[in-house]
Amino acid sequence: MIVTTTDYVPGKKVKEILGIATGNIVKTKNIGRDFMAGLKNIAGGEISEYVELLKDSRDEAMTRLIKNAEELGADAIVNVRLATSSVMQGAAELLAYGTAVKLENEK
Repeated sequence: MIVTTTDYVPGKKVKEILGIATGNIVKTKNIGRDFMAGLKNIAGGEISEYVELLKDSRDEAMTRLIKNAEELGADAIVNVRLATSSVMQGAAELLAYGTAVKLENEK
């Protein structure tokens, strides 16, 4: 599966637009991460516990995006974007979305 943030795939021609593909995940913080983050907030610096949480969330959202595009029969996903939103206190959604497309076969 080709996944790109551009609105085209270099050297390829879009044959058909299949629709919007999405993948999302909602994650919550946990008390262990919050405790460590609180300590780092006092001392300053990067909060690696949250960096790891966001990385894992982004990876899972992308995996779900690709699965959704495959279900649509796509060869590629173009114009991929990521968005976050707060769902409730302590929980956030990470959404990956893009346009699922079918590419012309090379001759």
